[in-house]
Amino acid sequence: MEFRNLGRSGLKVSAISYGNWLTHGSQVEEDAALACVRQALEEGITTFDTADVYANTAAETVLGKALKGERRESLEIFTKVYWPTGPGGPNDQGLSRKHVLEGIDGSLRRLGTDHVDLYQAHRYDHGTPLEETMEAFADVVRAGKALYIGVSEWRAEEIRAAHALARELRVPLVSNQPQYSMLWRVIEAEVVPTSEELGLGQVVWSPIAQGVLTGKYRPGEQPPSGSRATDEKGGADMISRWLRDDVLERVQRLQPIAADAGLSMAQLAVAWVLQNDNVSSAIIGASRPEQVTDNVKAAGVRLDADVLAAIDDAVGPVVERDPAKTQSPPRD
Repeated sequence: MEFRNLGRSGLKVSAISYGNWLTHGSQVEEDAALACVRQALEEGITTFDTADVYANTAAETVLGKALKGERRESLEIFTKVYWPTGPGGPNDQGLSRKHVLEGIDGSLRRLGTDHVDLYQAHRYDHGTPLEETMEAFADVVRAGKALYIGVSEWRAEEIRAAHALARELRVPLVSNQPQYSMLWRVIEAEVVPTSEELGLGQVVWSPIAQGVLTGKYRPGEQPPSGSRATDEKGGADMISRWLRDDVLERVQRLQPIAADAGLSMAQLAVAWVLQNDNVSSAIIGASRPEQVTDNVKAAGVRLDADVLAAIDDAVGPVVERDPAKTQSPPRD
């Protein structure tokens, strides 16, 4: 396993991290989820990412159970707060002081730990003053409940404003967690340059584009039975945007590139995001332990310039690059 600093902080994270967005407590039975986490640990993954909203808090519980008994100092546990949890009352969502402080306590209880290594704002909250949010996060850090703070899917200007407040409050804002893959490059124009300037690293999700970049979805064919595209609990809505024939045809052109590089298509996709110097870690998910083993082989792989150029030629016409599509929720 390769280890990288999280932004310009001193925290080391595994270049490939394990996330349970669409799996634990939802798409995957608990025994399979526990087996995937055990395999991740066996493969040298030390960084685990979750959120209170995943499976409406159940994912945190499953992850906590899976990591029970592991040496806490050898792990980096990340979670997030913003989206509705519980019964969905008026204060069960957002980044108000009330929700942030209650949210961290709930997450720690479910994860079975007294602190997380990184506590992240899962989206930007236009309904709460940024000062209130950042002061609440600062109090979480000062209480020892989180060591670092981060954001997820924030726009460049939002990151810059939060960073200025974090410096005033003297708390370590060190990361952003965006979607990033060969097909989805919206962070490259604005978010990455801003993050590089300010010292934030990217912890990217969906490097395999919800499984599309494995090549298992083929143009003109129905999705494979049991795949994510057929599972309403497993992100079928998210993956649908990639299931156009023009996208799938372009993805198939990656097959010979991966073969020539001695990689599976999934490994090629994960290795590609890790070529970006601002990427600290790529989050993988899994429904079977062998998927973890396959993906981990992308750690430490360096793709030559001609391979990167061939990838761009293969998928270029279907790549999304519009920075406006960074997923901060719109203002009401």
